Amino acid sequence: MVGYSTAAAAAVCRRQSFVLRCLLGGYNNSGQNNHNFYHSGFQLRMQSAVSGGKSMEADSTRILRSITPTLDPSRHKGQAGKIAVIGGCREYTGAPYFSAISALKLGADLSHVFCTKDAAPVIKSYSPELIVHPILEESYSVRDEDKRSISSKIIEEVDKWMERFDCLVIGPGLGRDPFLLDCVSDIMKHAKQSNVPMVIDGDGLFLVTNSLDLVKGYPLAVLTPNINEYKRLVQKVLSSEVNDEGAKQLLSLAKGIGVTILQKGKSDFISDGETVSAVSSYGSPRRCGGQGDILSGSVALFLSWARQSTCKEELGLNPTVLGCIAASAILRKAASLAFEEKKRSTLTGDIIECLGRSLEAICPATP
Repeated sequence: MVGYSTAAAAAVCRRQSFVLRCLLGGYNNSGQNNHNFYHSGFQLRMQSAVSGGKSMEADSTRILRSITPTLDPSRHKGQAGKIAVIGGCREYTGAPYFSAISALKLGADLSHVFCTKDAAPVIKSYSPELIVHPILEESYSVRDEDKRSISSKIIEEVDKWMERFDCLVIGPGLGRDPFLLDCVSDIMKHAKQSNVPMVIDGDGLFLVTNSLDLVKGYPLAVLTPNINEYKRLVQKVLSSEVNDEGAKQLLSLAKGIGVTILQKGKSDFISDGETVSAVSSYGSPRRCGGQGDILSGSVALFLSWARQSTCKEELGLNPTVLGCIAASAILRKAASLAFEEKKRSTLTGDIIECLGRSLEAICPATP
């Protein structure tokens, strides 16, 4: 009996020690020592750096209930959100689909995809719900002497639609073809002139990191970097490495660019250069590709809803921040539901199918 108690006590100590090491950033999801991004309790220090030790956890439930519009029979098509994704090339057709369909699954009325001609038939085959525009071109299909005229035609076509959109998502499946990136740069400039919000993810972040003027000082832009993308932004803007003063550094980065940043990670941290908010609710240990695409489409929709909401002033946060908090919370809830059912076989499509149920649990469609 004594031996059993000693063994049980030792097991409890081991579990407590493991939990403490995880909280202090000593281990990553695989159980191995982690000495990079979460080194020496980065997460905990990030939460205390700005708030004096108080939690920065956002009240995501209140935000979701405040900004999600009611289903009103008097409203017409388009009032619940019109989203456009700029992305999709020969190699990457799944990412723009995931982003665009996620917005629809959460309640957007219309979702467009502007992609290359090669990608369009594939993306159309995924769902008839999406409006697909096969207008983008890559360098291999354009002669040098035709580039200027083709670029002008692309911008002209996008401009026909620009003012109809509540938000653009730039980057999912975009690739890094130089001519394509040049065309997207022009699209972003026109979006700024029209005051259309932009959510920038994936290869869009590669473009922005190398051409900061595309978003610098534009308060309707949201960047959604993962760990490596965030590191490159810090190096580019702050000329330093990611350090343990996480919240202060995120504040400085967002303020330096003049945008809102949703820094993805074990916890998501959001800053517009004035405040830092966190979303730490449990999601899923399954890291299948495509979850960032779900997030970008969700941010676009919730951002547009937050801008339209009459409650946004009461919440005391920038609509871009509100949109990021809402999207982060819903993705985590949907990922948790999907993982509960599918475990290791969870795929991005499974998470997308749980988006509507996740939002319904918080904001019922009918009283």
